[in-house]
Amino acid sequence: MTVKIATRKSKLAVTQTDLVIEHIKKKNNNIECEKVKLQTEGDRRLDVTLDKIGGKGVFTKEIEYALLDGRAHGAVHSMKDMPFALGDDFKLTAIPEREDPRDAFISMNGMNFKDLPKGARIGTGSIRRDAQLRLLRPDIEIVPIRGNVQTRISKIEKENLHGIILAAAGLKRLGMECIIKDYFDPYDFVPSVGQGALGVETLKDGENIQVFESIDNKEVRICVEGERSFMRTLNGGCHVVIGAYGTLDKDRLHMVGIFKIGDKIIKKDIEGYAEDNIKLGEALAEKIIRAENYVK
Repeated sequence: MTVKIATRKSKLAVTQTDLVIEHIKKKNNNIECEKVKLQTEGDRRLDVTLDKIGGKGVFTKEIEYALLDGRAHGAVHSMKDMPFALGDDFKLTAIPEREDPRDAFISMNGMNFKDLPKGARIGTGSIRRDAQLRLLRPDIEIVPIRGNVQTRISKIEKENLHGIILAAAGLKRLGMECIIKDYFDPYDFVPSVGQGALGVETLKDGENIQVFESIDNKEVRICVEGERSFMRTLNGGCHVVIGAYGTLDKDRLHMVGIFKIGDKIIKKDIEGYAEDNIKLGEALAEKIIRAENYVK
């Protein structure tokens, strides 16, 4: 049996799909996997920020078409690229693993983030990172950049930047951990919802769906779905500053979240039973809304 798996064409996306294939082959004997490489609108439109071209869905729509027309049985996404609402035909069938969820700093000359000079130029295409960077260092200049990992790293020199912020997970999966100069604490510099996690999307009644179900990681799913519940409650996406991170300790789930309302970034946390992860995400969002009303 051959299972066809859709992926974006970037080196990181293909590497992540290879990781999913490894999981599948460990769980299922006699399964062959074939990658279906596609280019999405988000890959083509590198001249503008994501919030200007439709947000997270620009990385998933073309891949979902491949599921609908039968070119692929499943699709691998970075969970942070997935909209909180899937179409009626689709299902998030597996969340197999989570790499390091933190954001990372890569510098031009080996300088640590804390040692950057006043007016340093830092590149990022994320409004979440932009907003949190400005809280840490109001004196630095934020330069918008987009593209795959290699393209953004090359822009350090091309754009005369002091450094850039990237997801640690992607760098580690590409074997590029050595270029990371600093990691940001995920409770201080809150990651994107689902950052570091992979997701496998299928049709709800898709062919070979049981193959993908076999690699689902229950603990990772609890955290990521709690974070996505927070995002869904606040109607979050690439057009707003939002982040969340959940961790499990036995049967307890702890989550921290940020959300920008007006000119204020509000951060709150919450803890409860892991089985209540969806309700905890909703409650965390409501906590932030109540806090915003209080400080008005």
